[in-house]
Amino acid sequence: MSRLHASNLTLRRGQRTVSQGLSLSIPDGSFTVIVGPNACGKSTLLAAFARILAPSQGQVVLDGEAIQQLPSKVVARRLGLLAQSALAPEGIQVAELVARGRFPHQGWLRQWSKTDECAVEAALAATGLRDLADRAVDGLSGGQRQRVWIAMVLAQETPLLLLDEPTTFLDIAHQIELLELLAQLNRQGRTIIAVLHDLNQACRYASHLVAMKDGAVVASGVPAAVFTEQLVEEVFGLDALIIADPISGTPMLIPRGVSARAAGA
Repeated sequence: MSRLHASNLTLRRGQRTVSQGLSLSIPDGSFTVIVGPNACGKSTLLAAFARILAPSQGQVVLDGEAIQQLPSKVVARRLGLLAQSALAPEGIQVAELVARGRFPHQGWLRQWSKTDECAVEAALAATGLRDLADRAVDGLSGGQRQRVWIAMVLAQETPLLLLDEPTTFLDIAHQIELLELLAQLNRQGRTIIAVLHDLNQACRYASHLVAMKDGAVVASGVPAAVFTEQLVEEVFGLDALIIADPISGTPMLIPRGVSARAAGA
């Protein structure tokens, strides 16, 4: 059994049932990407995996134990989360916010150390933020702020990373830089679970792809097996051609226009 898995979950947002009977296992050491249309339950599932949302039924299991029964600090040392809409305290500097990623490693007997300093410095370097370390977060652009939050999660140094739409606000160059960074962390042994909207990016970087619709997992597995024209039609209602990416060889989606369908393309 994998380190992180969900068993027979019922997930609710207020009075609305988002998912029912949902089970999913995240392969250890994978770069798992969850895709699906808006409001299909992707972020809700990630919140359950991160212990932010308690299931109404079923359980999320982390390292053989129900995650809701584990102390918060224990979870935070094993699992880092980048949520969609994080808010920074007013006036906080970049380096200060990134340093908060080290809080799970602090305690009465362990205060700030050289190890913490090195972790923050490495996170700033990996996200290209060294030159902005002394800047106020609320004075940065949307893309820069997103990189600060990513750096904070990296500084946490957890074996599992959960990222909900991490490429939001980033231009295409920084999107690719981030995905390459996540791929590198994955090669170094971290398990990555990310929600992405760009299907071609998902197929290029994922080793394990999960497709969701209406709160349920429709398919999961390696992108080449999961990502088919039939699945794109079923999940997204989109008529598309799937070809091999000329660079990576992974599945690549090309939407068909109305005129192309009418012409029988």
